[in-house]
Amino acid sequence: MSKVVHDSWAAVRKAADLLAGAAVTGVPCSPVRNLFSTPDVEIAYAVQRLNTDRRVAAGHRLVGRKIGLTSEAVQRQLGVDQPDFGALLSDMAVPGNGVVPCGRLLQPKVEAEVALVLNADLPNVRCTIEDVMAATDFAVPALEIVDSRITGWDITLVDTVADNASSGLYVLGEQGVPLDEVDLSTVRMSMSRNLDVVSRGSGTDCLGSPLNAALWLARTLADLGDPLKAGDVVLTGALGPMAAAAPGDTFAASISGLGNVSVRFAPESAGKGETSE
Repeated sequence: MSKVVHDSWAAVRKAADLLAGAAVTGVPCSPVRNLFSTPDVEIAYAVQRLNTDRRVAAGHRLVGRKIGLTSEAVQRQLGVDQPDFGALLSDMAVPGNGVVPCGRLLQPKVEAEVALVLNADLPNVRCTIEDVMAATDFAVPALEIVDSRITGWDITLVDTVADNASSGLYVLGEQGVPLDEVDLSTVRMSMSRNLDVVSRGSGTDCLGSPLNAALWLARTLADLGDPLKAGDVVLTGALGPMAAAAPGDTFAASISGLGNVSVRFAPESAGKGETSE
């Protein structure tokens, strides 16, 4: 990236080390934006890519991407006019109805969204909605469990991008639906925590349609020379507000035309470990 000049690499590595260290120790770090004399989103993506490359080198597989900042309200809050993206790695998937071990994440919050699973590459920077639809095997309801390695979610755009778009874990529903059987712009979402509804929304709340978010991602990654590929999972962005998760909580979401998805958070007595069914 052109704006990551030689003198910035020390700060990029330090930011990546702080975020990675917070994930390992379970102790959030200070905002990484403070490490850069001129915080810039390109530098933030360099931090994200460095930690992604490290995790891939450690044996985890890149299995897709997540899209963030698809809400106009959140974009206004962070002073941006477009979404951001992060990497999905193989150790981030939780089975449907699975359990998130206590301590697996630092400051988890849950949001419901539409996920797409691709069956073809999307290498063209000028691809269209029709191209995205043709490359999609099916859509499925999803829960994204977002997290921040930064103390108190004290984040700007630079912080969240560097922190892999505040990613944590994700859960996919068990049954996919072909796109010719559902209009993603009109789906309705309801998400509950311990049977109490905590979030509602619709497809139009995600950039007008989850497909618009997927199109932005496909074009952006193609322009970066790292396009979406067959088999990738794409989390297209929240359909409604996120809700904080605590040990012992159960979250369930229903998305019309797609179905249901749920996840449980282990109680505090369960201890830290890998995700499990």
